[in-house]
Amino acid sequence: MKKTLVLKVDSQEPEIEKIRIAADFIKKGGLVAFPTETVYGLGADALNPKAVLALFEAKKRPLDNPPIVHVGDLKVVCRLAKKVPTKAEKLMKTFWPGPLTLIFKRSEIVPDVTVCGLDTIAVRMPKHNVALALIRESNCPIAAPSANLAGKPSPTTAKHVLDDLDERIDAVLDAGPTRIGVESTVLDMTVDPPQILRPGGTPYEVLKKILGRVELHPVAVAEKALTVEKARSPGVKHKHYAPDADVIVVEGELSAVMNKVKGLTEFYMQKGNKVGVLATDETVGYYRAGVVKSLGSRSDLAVIARNLFRLLREFDLESVDIIIAEGVPTEGLGLAVMNRLRKASGYKIVKASSR
Repeated sequence: MKKTLVLKVDSQEPEIEKIRIAADFIKKGGLVAFPTETVYGLGADALNPKAVLALFEAKKRPLDNPPIVHVGDLKVVCRLAKKVPTKAEKLMKTFWPGPLTLIFKRSEIVPDVTVCGLDTIAVRMPKHNVALALIRESNCPIAAPSANLAGKPSPTTAKHVLDDLDERIDAVLDAGPTRIGVESTVLDMTVDPPQILRPGGTPYEVLKKILGRVELHPVAVAEKALTVEKARSPGVKHKHYAPDADVIVVEGELSAVMNKVKGLTEFYMQKGNKVGVLATDETVGYYRAGVVKSLGSRSDLAVIARNLFRLLREFDLESVDIIIAEGVPTEGLGLAVMNRLRKASGYKIVKASSR
């Protein structure tokens, strides 16, 4: 087992000597976890097939789940993509660096393993000084899915990374907690109108203002498992974001949701289960379960997004058997939160009605 090197860096002005140590690992085909504005990513040289394969192995990630390729310079996109549509150029100028991943037809220089044999590639430029410094110092595009074991909640701190991947990767750049807390929005630019495959840090409403027409792929708003033959995007095909405990999501009008959550909590506690409730500031005092945690105020979906994965991991540390989670509004970042919660539950969704 290799010892994972932890390099603490300043999030705004990362120390170049530490970045160089991490970049040397990448150049030699190694694996380095690093912070982005969304979650921590696990990076490998996207143009080195052996390194990308090692990345899949370290995460125990299925080989049909393509990672996002991170770049530090717009010019690199033209090397990775066959063609960059005008709409995509507009989006890159508006939102990059930032939590928006664009899907293009891939060029010949991209190894098959990096795109899981697909004819498309997912690319983004992260809005984090540490991530950008690492990409630029490594002098290559970096393939980086989230830095966790496949299927687990995504990591928003270096500790989360080490909980899953200590001794499985070469190094982690620790710059403190991430700002957004859910992954980037993935937008497919190979179809017209462009299609959101995964809602994330750049809301649908914002993209609509820029593009006019944007579609939500059924899988982005699914309330039940859909069959996906070929995943053009991470977070689409396999079970994701799931803690060890079973998760049930309760959706509907708030008072009905509260009553249903309370009823389910009592039901499972009577059966001898240790129950966790994922509540909000407005409702947290209403529940009497083994463990009750608040995502934040329902009026601040950015805070809810930032706290989601951390709290799911905390429930695991408290060894709860089942987590009953309140649904939140699906506008703005709420759509990304609900996408993650529904997937974490394996689509165990209860619709609460006040009738």
